[in-house]
Amino acid sequence: MSYTALYRKFRPDSFDEVKGQEHIVTTLKNQIKADRIGHAYLFCGTRGTGKTTIAKILAKAVNCQNIKDGSPCGECSCCKAISAGASMNVIEIDAASNNGVDNIRDIKENVQYPPTEGRYKVYIIDEVHMLSVGAFNALLKTLEEPPSYVIFILATTESHKIPVTILSRCQKYDFKRITIDVITARLKELMDKEGVEAQDRAVRYVAKAADGSMRDALSLLEQCIAFYLGQTLTYERVLEVLGAVDVETFSSMLRLILAGDTIGALHRLDYVIMTGRDLSQFISDFTWYLRNLLLVMTAEGTDISEMLEMSEERLSALQEEAEMTEEETVMRYIRILSELSNQMKYSTSKRVLAEVAIVKLSKPQMENNLESVLNRIENLEKNIETNGFVRAPVINQEPVSVGITKMEESQPKKFEIAVPEEIQEAVNNWGRIQSRVTRPASMYLKNVRLTVAGEGTLLIVTQDKNGYLMINRESTIQEIQTLIAQEIGKEVRVEVKLLEEEKRFEDTFTEITKNINMEIIEEEF
Repeated sequence: MSYTALYRKFRPDSFDEVKGQEHIVTTLKNQIKADRIGHAYLFCGTRGTGKTTIAKILAKAVNCQNIKDGSPCGECSCCKAISAGASMNVIEIDAASNNGVDNIRDIKENVQYPPTEGRYKVYIIDEVHMLSVGAFNALLKTLEEPPSYVIFILATTESHKIPVTILSRCQKYDFKRITIDVITARLKELMDKEGVEAQDRAVRYVAKAADGSMRDALSLLEQCIAFYLGQTLTYERVLEVLGAVDVETFSSMLRLILAGDTIGALHRLDYVIMTGRDLSQFISDFTWYLRNLLLVMTAEGTDISEMLEMSEERLSALQEEAEMTEEETVMRYIRILSELSNQMKYSTSKRVLAEVAIVKLSKPQMENNLESVLNRIENLEKNIETNGFVRAPVINQEPVSVGITKMEESQPKKFEIAVPEEIQEAVNNWGRIQSRVTRPASMYLKNVRLTVAGEGTLLIVTQDKNGYLMINRESTIQEIQTLIAQEIGKEVRVEVKLLEEEKRFEDTFTEITKNINMEIIEEEF
């Protein structure tokens, strides 16, 4: 007898054997027990979640001669014929290859003939979204008012492509992705029947790699069993067969990138490639690892161990890495890797693209967007904390009146501007105010110019576009105004302006911070 694939060998024969779709199974069983069977069903969901399986079980149930609690008995002639694919009452149609108007006309001609055995003639149309517009239109009338003995079961992985006119004529059932726990339990059950030994960790990894598809899980498991036939299936062997990478590799790669060790990170990538791991799978899994890291960073004390599906030891290591970086940096990493995954689908130079992405991750100065600038500031702060910094000397100057400095007699004189008292006090205490602003905005405030705008308004002028975006936030402006009020006991309105690079500040604004005795504040890290 020829060998039968696991997903075919262990395909459920009754509703009770279906795993992970209890909400659909219960509804269909109740309809059968109450004899309230619909004439058209639409099963939607990702691959391998049981759409065709449940369609066949439903076809058996409606024709079963000895129905048991809404499920087919599996013993009567109708059940056996349908299971063997020999029943004339169940017609399976693949819409991917039979998507024309003529194919639908054949259905319309055949529905007029009643079933030869049993109560219903069931049409199962798989991948129904592949039908042409004309075929859908030809199906409409028959789908709306079929003979009393006809049931249509439409299955699709892309329900958004189904015309609304078809949707309105069907009972729609959405199939969920099957959870890792359910898939793991099912795999263990089947492996006991097959007499195959495997580590729990190995079986769970296969379940996770299946991404919610029971059929994919069985196919991957079968692949691993065939490679190590007659041997115990270990976690390491599963990784080798599937071309996956252990999480320890992701951890070491992340730490090298955070340390700015580009060469070390490239060596780690080279190791992954030379050990035969699939590069696309590595990038996908690394992105998932960073997703877990981001969840840990945003959990704020919430227990998320169940959501992350990992051991306490691995979770502890992830929490340690969460202390080493910022959320914005991790989101930048995820963005770069997501873009890389899309590029690698159509590229013949996957390694080059991956290496360029690793360099980008470890060297944020190569990009000029806001995320990269924040990453560079974070690295700079770490360097200051690690290596210390040189204390700026205090400049002792005689205080002078606020206004324009005296120009040389050979140049035309400018009129002095009138500076309100509260703005003068704010400028005199600017060093202390700036140091208390939340980072990274405080870093950009070190290189701004101050002037007066209108009456009672302090204007902050910068030529740094990234700095302007960071400072000119409503929350940052409100924070600066609050700090000024706390420092001088008076309220001062603050505005921010971006000076075009080709313009000179002196020709556009009058600076009011020159020759002011400003105390240098040493920031605490």
